Amino acid sequence: MTDLSHVRTGFAYLDEPREAGGVLALAHRGGARHPDLHGLENTLTAFRHAAGLGYRYLETDVHATADGHLVAFHDDRLDRVTDRVGPVLGLPLSEVLGAVVGARAGLDERIPRLTDLLEDLPEVRFNIDLKAPTAVEPLADLVRRTGLHDRVCVASFTERTLRRFRRLLDRPVATATGPASVAVQVYAPFPLRVGRLLRDGGAVLQVPHRFRGRTVVDRRFVELAHASGRHVHVWTVDVRAEMEHLLDLGVDGLVTDRTDVCKEVLVERGVWYSGAAT
Repeated sequence: MTDLSHVRTGFAYLDEPREAGGVLALAHRGGARHPDLHGLENTLTAFRHAAGLGYRYLETDVHATADGHLVAFHDDRLDRVTDRVGPVLGLPLSEVLGAVVGARAGLDERIPRLTDLLEDLPEVRFNIDLKAPTAVEPLADLVRRTGLHDRVCVASFTERTLRRFRRLLDRPVATATGPASVAVQVYAPFPLRVGRLLRDGGAVLQVPHRFRGRTVVDRRFVELAHASGRHVHVWTVDVRAEMEHLLDLGVDGLVTDRTDVCKEVLVERGVWYSGAAT
């Protein structure tokens, strides 16, 4: 595999694994498709399980409750994975915490607050997907108050959300590029690609390998990102052969539900990184 450890973004969150010769392995929602974690996505049990495997980068999502608390939860409603219904935004923290995750499978897990994860797993870093505009200010405030600047990378599917989050910080935090920049890299002529990246404050392109039948991540995509000083993380990669192919292209990170398979591949290649968060 090509040595790309010289591609520096200026953010310890992204640079430290590459400088150590490793690849960022991000446990998606704690490793939602690991055989031992069926029905336990985004729970403290799932995140502890991934950390126990040696993962030092965990991916999660955040919503803000009606009373302004951040919870690690993907959907905007409770319906799919809990025994309750209703929008997270419309409920106070007490009701959200009362919802049982995995109840249909006889499980009894609760939705964690983001602060619960940060305190329970001080050795890991988090990739946080801002799922709603109401979560922007609480997350920026949490980063400022608790000094999480080197411990988180923040992403969103909304450009405005990312720009607002960056403006609220007292010093820079690693963030993903916005979706418009990603689209330009795939569809636009070369000069427009470069110009768009120069205007985007993101340090990493977090993208699917393929989207709607079109290949997003190929060698040219990775080379362009690296030429601009950015890293490439690919989601959500659960098949060994696909992991191998992407690593051959030189990607910097893999986001996976199959934490067992991904660790096995990276260990075999000698690029497994399990350094502690700072």
